[in-house]
Formats: sequence, structure tokens, C-alpha cells
Amino acid sequence: MPGRRNMGNNLSYSTFLSHRAEKELINSFNWYEDEQKDLGTRLIDEVFIQIRKIEQNPELYAQKFKSYRETVLPKFPFVIIYRVNKSQNIIRIVSVFHTSRNPRSKYR
Repeated sequence: MPGRRNMGNNLSYSTFLSHRAEKELINSFNWYEDEQKDLGTRLIDEVFIQIRKIEQNPELYAQKFKSYRETVLPKFPFVIIYRVNKSQNIIRIVSVFHTSRNPRSKYR
């Protein structure tokens, strides 16, 4: 499906990026690459390491709002916001949210 990617790293769950998360990642990658060569690549690597952790234990991270869960990237100022659909074994990455943005827009 356009705008969504199956990470395919987990036998139990399929993980997808929403259009919003994909756009945020692309924009952030480009910004970091403009700042310093390979910094955008480091961001992407860190995001996917964190996604693998989510896949290993989707309920590990705190549920913050309704059914949204969040995990913070250790080296970059981003929060990964995601939802788990247990009945369909799907993890949907809703947003890769930069922490300098208005927190009220996290779940929109």
C-alpha cells in the first residue's frame, strides 16, 4: 500500500508506517543530511532499531493517550507514536514526532 511499509522483521506482527510517519521521516532525514553527511542515515538506523524493539514487545512502552503508545529515541529528539492491533497482529507507526513540535499535535 502506498505510504506504508511492512518492516517484515517479526513473525507475529506486521509493522507499517503511516503516510504521516513516512513523511516525517523523509523530512527529518533530509534536514539531518543537510546539517551533516550521514546524520540522516544515523537517524533512520536509530528509528528502525527502536521499531525492532517495539516488534519484540509491542506493549513494553507506555500507553499515553487512548490506544497510542510512545517510545523515545535515545540519541535524537524524537518520539515514535504507534498503535497495536492485537487481533490482526499489526503495529502501525502513526508518527515519528520531533519533540520541539507542539505536543498537542502529536495525535492528530
